[in-house]
Amino acid sequence: MANLLELSTKIIDEGKSTEDVGPINRINHELSSIADGVAVVEAFSHCVLFETGDGLLAFDTSGPQGGGRVVEAIRGWKKDRFNTLVYTHGHVDHVGGCGAFMANADSNGEPRPQVVGHENVARRFDRYNWTSGYNMVINRRQFGQFSRRGYALNDGDGFLPDSAARPDLIYSNRLDLNIGGLAVELRHARGETDDHTWAWIPKHKAICAGDFFIWCFPNAGNPQKVQRYPVEWAAAMRDMAAQGAELFLPAHGLPIEGKTRIQSVLIDVAEALEFLVKNTVDAMNQGARLNEIVHEVKMDPALLAKPYLQPIYDEPEFIIRNIWRLYGGWYDGNPANLKPAEDSLLARELASLAGGALKLAERGQALVSDDPRLACHLVELAVQAQPENKALHAIRVEIYQHRRGLETSLMAKGIFGSAANESLERIDAEKD
Repeated sequence: MANLLELSTKIIDEGKSTEDVGPINRINHELSSIADGVAVVEAFSHCVLFETGDGLLAFDTSGPQGGGRVVEAIRGWKKDRFNTLVYTHGHVDHVGGCGAFMANADSNGEPRPQVVGHENVARRFDRYNWTSGYNMVINRRQFGQFSRRGYALNDGDGFLPDSAARPDLIYSNRLDLNIGGLAVELRHARGETDDHTWAWIPKHKAICAGDFFIWCFPNAGNPQKVQRYPVEWAAAMRDMAAQGAELFLPAHGLPIEGKTRIQSVLIDVAEALEFLVKNTVDAMNQGARLNEIVHEVKMDPALLAKPYLQPIYDEPEFIIRNIWRLYGGWYDGNPANLKPAEDSLLARELASLAGGALKLAERGQALVSDDPRLACHLVELAVQAQPENKALHAIRVEIYQHRRGLETSLMAKGIFGSAANESLERIDAEKD
Protein backbone atom coordinates (compact mmCIF):
# COMPACT_ATOMS: atom_id res chain seq x y z
CA MET A 1 0.00 0.00 0.00
CA ALA A 2 1.66 3.20 -1.19
CA ASN A 3 1.77 6.41 0.83
CA LEU A 4 0.19 8.54 -1.87
CA LEU A 5 0.11 11.73 0.20
CA GLU A 6 3.82 11.48 0.84
CA LEU A 7 4.48 11.08 -2.88
CA SER A 8 2.42 14.15 -3.84
CA THR A 9 4.09 16.24 -1.14
CA LYS A 10 7.54 15.32 -2.44
CA ILE A 11 6.55 16.27 -5.98
CA ILE A 12 4.95 19.61 -5.08
CA ASP A 13 7.24 20.76 -2.26
CA GLU A 14 10.56 19.19 -3.16
CA GLY A 15 10.35 19.19 -6.94
CA LYS A 16 10.78 15.44 -7.15
CA SER A 17 10.23 14.02 -10.63
CA THR A 18 8.48 10.86 -11.74
CA GLU A 19 11.93 9.31 -12.03
CA ASP A 20 12.29 9.83 -8.28
CA VAL A 21 8.84 8.77 -7.06
CA GLY A 22 7.30 6.86 -9.97
CA PRO A 23 4.25 7.70 -12.15
CA ILE A 24 1.72 10.26 -10.95
CA ASN A 25 -1.19 8.66 -12.79
CA ARG A 26 -1.09 4.93 -12.14
CA ILE A 27 -3.43 2.20 -13.36
CA ASN A 28 -2.68 -0.57 -10.87
CA HIS A 29 -6.11 -1.27 -9.32
CA GLU A 30 -4.54 -1.12 -5.87
CA LEU A 31 -6.27 0.38 -2.85
CA SER A 32 -4.45 2.81 -0.59
CA SER A 33 -5.73 4.15 2.72
CA ILE A 34 -5.58 7.95 2.70
CA ALA A 35 -7.03 8.74 6.13
CA ASP A 36 -9.18 7.03 8.73
CA GLY A 37 -12.18 5.76 6.78
CA VAL A 38 -10.95 7.17 3.44
CA ALA A 39 -9.34 5.18 0.62
CA VAL A 40 -8.53 5.40 -3.08
CA VAL A 41 -8.31 2.66 -5.70
CA GLU A 42 -5.99 3.81 -8.47
CA ALA A 43 -7.42 2.85 -11.85
CA PHE A 44 -8.07 4.35 -15.30
CA SER A 45 -10.23 6.64 -13.23
CA HIS A 46 -9.88 6.30 -9.49
CA CYS A 47 -12.60 5.19 -7.11
CA VAL A 48 -12.59 7.32 -3.94
CA LEU A 49 -14.20 5.68 -0.90
CA PHE A 50 -15.60 6.82 2.44
CA GLU A 51 -16.78 4.66 5.31
CA THR A 52 -20.15 5.61 6.73
CA GLY A 53 -22.38 4.24 9.47
CA ASP A 54 -24.42 2.44 6.79
CA GLY A 55 -22.04 1.09 4.19
CA LEU A 56 -19.57 2.63 1.77
CA LEU A 57 -19.85 5.82 -0.26
CA ALA A 58 -17.95 5.61 -3.55
CA PHE A 59 -17.09 8.43 -5.93
CA ASP A 60 -16.82 6.99 -9.47
CA THR A 61 -16.57 3.35 -10.54
CA SER A 62 -13.70 3.37 -13.07
CA GLY A 63 -14.22 1.99 -16.58
CA PRO A 64 -15.92 -1.14 -17.94
CA GLN A 65 -12.81 -3.30 -17.89
CA GLY A 66 -11.55 -2.01 -14.55
CA GLY A 67 -14.74 -2.06 -12.48
CA GLY A 68 -14.39 -5.67 -11.39
CA ARG A 69 -10.79 -5.20 -10.29
CA VAL A 70 -11.75 -2.05 -8.40
CA VAL A 71 -14.49 -3.90 -6.51
CA GLU A 72 -12.07 -6.73 -5.76
CA ALA A 73 -9.58 -4.23 -4.29
CA ILE A 74 -12.30 -2.64 -2.16
CA ARG A 75 -13.44 -6.02 -0.84
CA GLY A 76 -9.89 -6.66 0.32
CA TRP A 77 -10.26 -3.52 2.46
CA LYS A 78 -13.89 -3.53 3.64
CA LYS A 79 -16.82 -5.92 3.31
CA ASP A 80 -19.41 -3.20 4.02
CA ARG A 81 -22.21 -2.89 1.49
CA PHE A 82 -22.09 -0.22 -1.18
CA ASN A 83 -24.59 2.38 -0.01
CA THR A 84 -24.16 5.12 -2.62
CA LEU A 85 -22.24 5.65 -5.86
CA VAL A 86 -21.65 9.27 -6.89
CA TYR A 87 -20.72 10.02 -10.50
CA THR A 88 -18.46 13.06 -10.62
CA HIS A 89 -19.47 13.17 -14.30
CA GLY A 90 -20.59 10.82 -17.05
CA HIS A 91 -17.34 9.95 -18.81
CA VAL A 92 -17.05 6.24 -19.47
CA ASP A 93 -13.91 5.82 -17.37
CA HIS A 94 -15.94 7.08 -14.37
CA VAL A 95 -19.29 5.33 -14.89
CA GLY A 96 -18.41 2.25 -16.95
CA GLY A 97 -17.50 0.10 -13.95
CA CYS A 98 -20.88 0.59 -12.29
CA GLY A 99 -22.08 -2.86 -13.33
CA ALA A 100 -19.40 -4.53 -11.20
CA PHE A 101 -20.65 -2.69 -8.10
CA MET A 102 -24.23 -3.68 -8.84
CA ALA A 103 -23.26 -7.29 -9.48
CA ASN A 104 -21.36 -7.44 -6.20
CA ALA A 105 -24.35 -6.15 -4.26
CA ASP A 106 -26.61 -8.67 -5.98
CA SER A 107 -24.27 -11.61 -5.32
CA ASN A 108 -24.13 -10.66 -1.63
CA GLY A 109 -27.91 -10.32 -1.36
CA GLU A 110 -27.56 -6.63 -0.55
CA PRO A 111 -29.73 -3.71 -1.71
CA ARG A 112 -28.81 -2.07 -4.97
CA PRO A 113 -26.61 0.97 -4.23
CA GLN A 114 -28.12 4.37 -4.88
CA VAL A 115 -26.56 6.22 -7.84
CA VAL A 116 -26.27 10.01 -7.62
CA GLY A 117 -25.26 12.48 -10.32
CA HIS A 118 -25.97 15.80 -11.98
CA GLU A 119 -29.08 16.08 -14.13
CA ASN A 120 -26.99 16.32 -17.30
CA VAL A 121 -25.47 12.84 -16.81
CA ALA A 122 -28.57 11.20 -18.33
CA ARG A 123 -28.42 13.58 -21.30
CA ARG A 124 -24.77 12.60 -21.78
CA PHE A 125 -25.74 8.93 -21.77
CA ASP A 126 -28.35 9.63 -24.46
CA ARG A 127 -25.74 11.40 -26.60
CA TYR A 128 -23.25 8.57 -26.13
CA ASN A 129 -25.80 6.03 -27.31
CA TRP A 130 -26.66 8.20 -30.31
CA THR A 131 -22.99 8.73 -31.31
CA SER A 132 -21.57 5.42 -30.09
CA GLY A 133 -19.67 4.64 -33.29
CA TYR A 134 -18.05 8.07 -33.45
CA ASN A 135 -16.98 7.90 -29.82
CA MET A 136 -15.47 4.45 -30.35
CA VAL A 137 -13.44 5.81 -33.27
CA ILE A 138 -12.06 8.83 -31.44
CA ASN A 139 -11.32 6.89 -28.26
CA ARG A 140 -9.33 4.31 -30.22
CA ARG A 141 -7.38 7.21 -31.68
CA GLN A 142 -6.90 8.95 -28.33
CA PHE A 143 -6.40 5.98 -26.00
CA GLY A 144 -5.12 3.27 -28.36
CA GLN A 145 -1.84 3.00 -26.49
CA PHE A 146 -3.70 2.08 -23.30
CA SER A 147 -5.64 -0.64 -25.10
CA ARG A 148 -2.41 -2.15 -26.37
CA ARG A 149 -1.19 -2.28 -22.76
CA GLY A 150 -4.34 -4.05 -21.58
CA TYR A 151 -6.26 -1.03 -20.27
CA ALA A 152 -8.97 -0.65 -22.90
CA LEU A 153 -11.54 2.02 -22.09
CA ASN A 154 -14.42 0.15 -23.73
CA ASP A 155 -15.71 -3.37 -23.30
CA GLY A 156 -17.61 -4.77 -26.29
CA ASP A 157 -18.99 -3.14 -29.41
CA GLY A 158 -20.72 -0.17 -27.79
CA PHE A 159 -19.20 2.92 -26.26
CA LEU A 160 -21.34 3.16 -23.12
CA PRO A 161 -22.03 -0.21 -21.48
CA ASP A 162 -25.63 -1.10 -20.70
CA SER A 163 -24.55 -1.79 -17.12
CA ALA A 164 -23.73 1.87 -16.52
CA ALA A 165 -26.76 2.75 -14.40
CA ARG A 166 -28.37 6.13 -14.80
CA PRO A 167 -28.53 8.23 -11.63
CA ASP A 168 -31.46 7.52 -9.33
CA LEU A 169 -31.03 10.82 -7.54
CA ILE A 170 -30.26 13.90 -9.62
CA TYR A 171 -29.71 17.56 -8.80
CA SER A 172 -29.19 20.89 -10.58
CA ASN A 173 -26.85 23.14 -8.59
CA ARG A 174 -26.29 21.74 -5.11
CA LEU A 175 -27.33 18.69 -3.15
CA ASP A 176 -26.70 18.00 0.54
CA LEU A 177 -26.71 14.32 1.50
CA ASN A 178 -26.45 12.34 4.69
CA ILE A 179 -25.03 8.90 3.97
CA GLY A 180 -24.97 6.75 7.11
CA GLY A 181 -24.35 9.82 9.26
CA LEU A 182 -21.69 11.25 6.92
CA ALA A 183 -22.56 14.72 5.59
CA VAL A 184 -21.74 15.20 1.90
CA GLU A 185 -22.22 18.41 -0.08
CA LEU A 186 -22.40 17.99 -3.86
CA ARG A 187 -21.82 21.05 -6.04
CA HIS A 188 -22.21 21.43 -9.77
CA ALA A 189 -19.87 23.43 -11.99
CA ARG A 190 -19.16 23.29 -15.69
CA GLY A 191 -15.56 22.58 -16.60
CA GLU A 192 -14.36 19.60 -18.59
CA THR A 193 -18.03 18.65 -18.88
CA ASP A 194 -21.46 20.21 -18.36
CA ASP A 195 -22.46 17.48 -15.88
CA HIS A 196 -19.58 17.77 -13.43
CA THR A 197 -19.86 17.39 -9.66
CA TRP A 198 -17.30 18.18 -6.98
CA ALA A 199 -17.95 17.33 -3.37
CA TRP A 200 -17.12 18.71 0.07
CA ILE A 201 -17.03 16.23 2.95
CA PRO A 202 -16.85 18.34 6.15
CA LYS A 203 -15.90 15.54 8.56
CA HIS A 204 -12.68 14.88 6.67
CA LYS A 205 -12.20 18.46 5.41
CA ALA A 206 -11.93 16.75 2.03
CA ILE A 207 -12.77 17.62 -1.56
CA CYS A 208 -13.53 15.00 -4.20
CA ALA A 209 -12.66 16.85 -7.38
CA GLY A 210 -13.38 14.42 -10.21
CA ASP A 211 -11.59 15.66 -13.35
CA PHE A 212 -11.35 19.30 -12.35
CA PHE A 213 -7.74 18.43 -11.48
CA ILE A 214 -5.82 15.70 -13.33
CA TRP A 215 -2.15 16.39 -12.53
CA CYS A 216 -1.48 17.93 -15.93
CA PHE A 217 -2.75 20.89 -17.93
CA PRO A 218 -6.56 21.04 -17.74
CA ASN A 219 -8.44 19.01 -20.33
CA ALA A 220 -10.25 22.12 -21.53
CA GLY A 221 -9.49 21.94 -25.24
CA ASN A 222 -9.78 18.34 -26.40
CA PRO A 223 -10.00 18.63 -30.22
CA GLN A 224 -12.18 15.53 -30.63
CA LYS A 225 -14.74 16.09 -27.89
CA VAL A 226 -17.61 18.45 -27.15
CA GLN A 227 -17.39 21.93 -25.67
CA ARG A 228 -15.38 22.62 -22.50
CA TYR A 229 -15.93 25.62 -20.20
CA PRO A 230 -12.66 27.22 -19.04
CA VAL A 231 -14.22 30.28 -17.36
CA GLU A 232 -16.48 28.21 -15.12
CA TRP A 233 -13.66 25.73 -14.61
CA ALA A 234 -11.37 28.44 -13.24
CA ALA A 235 -14.18 29.71 -10.98
CA ALA A 236 -14.71 26.21 -9.61
CA MET A 237 -11.01 25.90 -8.80
CA ARG A 238 -11.18 29.17 -6.88
CA ASP A 239 -14.29 27.97 -5.03
CA MET A 240 -12.46 24.80 -4.03
CA ALA A 241 -9.40 26.77 -2.96
CA ALA A 242 -11.60 28.91 -0.69
CA GLN A 243 -13.09 25.85 1.00
CA GLY A 244 -10.08 25.35 3.27
CA ALA A 245 -9.70 21.65 2.46
CA GLU A 246 -7.01 19.62 4.20
CA LEU A 247 -7.44 16.66 1.85
CA PHE A 248 -7.85 16.88 -1.91
CA LEU A 249 -8.90 13.77 -3.84
CA PRO A 250 -8.83 13.97 -7.66
CA ALA A 251 -10.07 11.17 -9.92
CA HIS A 252 -6.69 10.94 -11.67
CA GLY A 253 -3.26 11.17 -10.10
CA LEU A 254 -2.24 11.52 -6.49
CA PRO A 255 -4.25 12.90 -3.55
CA ILE A 256 -2.87 16.04 -1.90
CA GLU A 257 -2.87 17.06 1.75
CA GLY A 258 -2.41 20.42 3.50
CA LYS A 259 -4.55 23.55 3.18
CA THR A 260 -1.81 25.84 1.85
CA ARG A 261 -0.49 23.28 -0.60
CA ILE A 262 -3.95 22.54 -1.96
CA GLN A 263 -4.83 26.21 -2.34
CA SER A 264 -1.59 26.96 -4.18
CA VAL A 265 -2.14 24.17 -6.70
CA LEU A 266 -5.76 25.09 -7.38
CA ILE A 267 -5.03 28.79 -7.82
CA ASP A 268 -2.23 27.96 -10.29
CA VAL A 269 -4.69 26.00 -12.42
CA ALA A 270 -7.29 28.77 -12.22
CA GLU A 271 -4.77 31.41 -13.25
CA ALA A 272 -3.57 29.33 -16.21
CA LEU A 273 -7.10 29.02 -17.57
CA GLU A 274 -7.90 32.67 -16.90
CA PHE A 275 -4.77 33.74 -18.78
CA LEU A 276 -5.83 31.82 -21.88
CA VAL A 277 -9.39 33.09 -21.74
CA LYS A 278 -8.39 36.73 -21.27
CA ASN A 279 -5.77 36.80 -24.00
CA THR A 280 -7.86 34.86 -26.49
CA VAL A 281 -10.96 37.01 -25.98
CA ASP A 282 -8.89 40.22 -26.05
CA ALA A 283 -7.50 39.20 -29.45
CA MET A 284 -10.99 38.28 -30.68
CA ASN A 285 -12.23 41.70 -29.62
CA GLN A 286 -9.48 43.27 -31.71
CA GLY A 287 -10.59 41.35 -34.80
CA ALA A 288 -7.84 38.74 -34.92
CA ARG A 289 -8.41 35.50 -36.78
CA LEU A 290 -8.26 32.16 -35.00
CA ASN A 291 -5.04 31.14 -36.74
CA GLU A 292 -3.36 34.35 -35.59
CA ILE A 293 -4.44 33.84 -31.98
CA VAL A 294 -3.26 30.23 -31.89
CA HIS A 295 0.22 31.32 -32.91
CA GLU A 296 0.40 34.48 -30.79
CA VAL A 297 -1.01 33.56 -27.37
CA LYS A 298 1.66 31.67 -25.44
CA MET A 299 1.84 30.46 -21.85
CA ASP A 300 4.82 31.15 -19.59
CA PRO A 301 7.10 28.08 -19.98
CA ALA A 302 7.83 28.17 -16.23
CA LEU A 303 4.14 27.61 -15.50
CA LEU A 304 3.97 24.70 -17.93
CA ALA A 305 6.97 23.13 -16.20
CA LYS A 306 5.07 22.68 -12.93
CA PRO A 307 4.39 18.97 -12.28
CA TYR A 308 0.62 19.48 -12.29
CA LEU A 309 0.45 21.79 -15.34
CA GLN A 310 2.59 20.02 -17.91
CA PRO A 311 0.82 19.71 -21.30
CA ILE A 312 1.03 15.92 -21.48
CA TYR A 313 -2.67 15.25 -22.11
CA ASP A 314 -4.30 18.45 -23.37
CA GLU A 315 -2.43 21.66 -24.21
CA PRO A 316 -2.96 25.43 -24.33
CA GLU A 317 -3.18 25.63 -28.11
CA PHE A 318 -6.22 23.35 -28.12
CA ILE A 319 -7.84 25.31 -25.30
CA ILE A 320 -7.50 28.52 -27.32
CA ARG A 321 -9.50 26.84 -30.07
CA ASN A 322 -12.16 25.78 -27.60
CA ILE A 323 -12.43 29.31 -26.22
CA TRP A 324 -12.91 30.55 -29.78
CA ARG A 325 -15.60 27.92 -30.38
CA LEU A 326 -17.36 28.89 -27.15
CA TYR A 327 -17.47 32.63 -27.84
CA GLY A 328 -16.99 32.91 -31.60
CA GLY A 329 -18.56 29.88 -33.25
CA TRP A 330 -16.90 27.72 -35.89
CA TYR A 331 -15.99 30.38 -38.48
CA ASP A 332 -12.27 31.02 -38.04
CA GLY A 333 -12.09 34.44 -39.71
CA ASN A 334 -10.65 33.17 -43.00
CA PRO A 335 -13.34 33.78 -45.66
CA ALA A 336 -11.99 30.97 -47.85
CA ASN A 337 -12.90 28.56 -45.08
CA LEU A 338 -16.51 29.71 -44.84
CA LYS A 339 -17.64 27.56 -47.80
CA PRO A 340 -14.46 25.73 -48.79
CA ALA A 341 -13.73 23.59 -51.82
CA GLU A 342 -13.44 19.86 -51.36
CA ASP A 343 -10.05 19.01 -49.88
CA SER A 344 -9.21 16.72 -52.78
CA LEU A 345 -9.99 19.40 -55.40
CA LEU A 346 -7.79 21.97 -53.69
CA ALA A 347 -5.06 19.38 -53.28
CA ARG A 348 -5.07 18.40 -56.97
CA GLU A 349 -4.97 22.04 -58.06
CA LEU A 350 -2.01 22.86 -55.81
CA ALA A 351 -0.23 19.66 -56.82
CA SER A 352 -0.65 20.65 -60.46
CA LEU A 353 0.80 24.09 -59.78
CA ALA A 354 3.71 22.54 -57.88
CA GLY A 355 4.56 20.11 -60.64
CA GLY A 356 2.93 17.04 -59.14
CA ALA A 357 1.85 15.55 -55.82
CA LEU A 358 5.29 14.03 -55.29
CA LYS A 359 6.80 17.51 -55.38
CA LEU A 360 4.52 18.58 -52.54
CA ALA A 361 5.36 15.51 -50.49
CA GLU A 362 9.09 15.83 -51.06
CA ARG A 363 8.99 19.50 -50.11
CA GLY A 364 7.22 18.51 -46.90
CA GLN A 365 9.88 15.87 -46.32
CA ALA A 366 12.60 18.50 -46.72
CA LEU A 367 10.85 20.85 -44.25
CA VAL A 368 10.01 18.31 -41.57
CA SER A 369 12.87 19.27 -39.24
CA ASP A 370 12.66 23.04 -39.65
CA ASP A 371 8.89 23.49 -39.96
CA PRO A 372 6.94 20.32 -39.10
CA ARG A 373 3.61 22.18 -39.17
CA LEU A 374 4.12 23.21 -42.78
CA ALA A 375 5.47 19.77 -43.65
CA CYS A 376 2.21 18.19 -42.47
CA HIS A 377 0.14 20.55 -44.63
CA LEU A 378 2.16 19.73 -47.73
CA VAL A 379 2.17 15.95 -47.37
CA GLU A 380 -1.54 15.97 -46.54
CA LEU A 381 -2.25 17.87 -49.75
CA ALA A 382 -0.09 15.42 -51.67
CA VAL A 383 -1.95 12.36 -50.39
CA GLN A 384 -5.34 13.99 -50.92
CA ALA A 385 -4.34 14.71 -54.51
CA GLN A 386 -3.25 11.10 -55.14
CA PRO A 387 -4.69 8.92 -52.37
CA GLU A 388 -3.62 5.63 -54.02
CA ASN A 389 0.06 6.58 -54.38
CA LYS A 390 2.00 4.43 -51.90
CA ALA A 391 5.18 6.50 -52.30
CA LEU A 392 3.28 9.52 -50.98
CA HIS A 393 1.91 7.46 -48.10
CA ALA A 394 5.43 6.38 -47.20
CA ILE A 395 6.49 10.02 -46.91
CA ARG A 396 3.32 10.75 -44.94
CA VAL A 397 4.24 8.00 -42.46
CA GLU A 398 7.72 9.49 -42.04
CA ILE A 399 6.44 13.03 -41.48
CA TYR A 400 3.65 12.16 -39.03
CA GLN A 401 5.80 9.77 -37.03
CA HIS A 402 8.40 12.53 -36.73
CA ARG A 403 5.69 15.01 -35.74
CA ARG A 404 4.32 12.62 -33.13
CA GLY A 405 7.74 12.39 -31.53
CA LEU A 406 7.89 16.18 -31.15
CA GLU A 407 4.58 16.50 -29.30
CA THR A 408 4.00 16.47 -25.54
CA SER A 409 0.23 15.97 -25.33
CA LEU A 410 -1.46 12.58 -25.57
CA MET A 411 -4.10 14.09 -27.85
CA ALA A 412 -1.62 15.40 -30.43
CA LYS A 413 0.42 12.20 -30.29
CA GLY A 414 -2.73 10.14 -30.80
CA ILE A 415 -3.92 12.08 -33.84
CA PHE A 416 -0.54 12.27 -35.56
CA GLY A 417 0.18 8.63 -34.77
CA SER A 418 -3.20 7.64 -36.16
CA ALA A 419 -2.46 9.51 -39.39
CA ALA A 420 0.81 7.59 -39.77
CA ASN A 421 -0.98 4.31 -39.09
CA GLU A 422 -3.61 5.11 -41.72
CA SER A 423 -0.91 5.42 -44.36
CA LEU A 424 0.85 2.28 -43.12
CA GLU A 425 -2.42 0.37 -43.56
CA ARG A 426 -2.80 1.76 -47.09
CA ILE A 427 0.74 0.66 -47.96
CA ASP A 428 0.23 -2.81 -46.49
CA ALA A 429 -3.14 -3.21 -48.23
CA GLU A 430 -1.57 -2.46 -51.59
CA LYS A 431 1.17 -5.03 -50.93
CA ASP A 432 -1.49 -7.69 -50.41
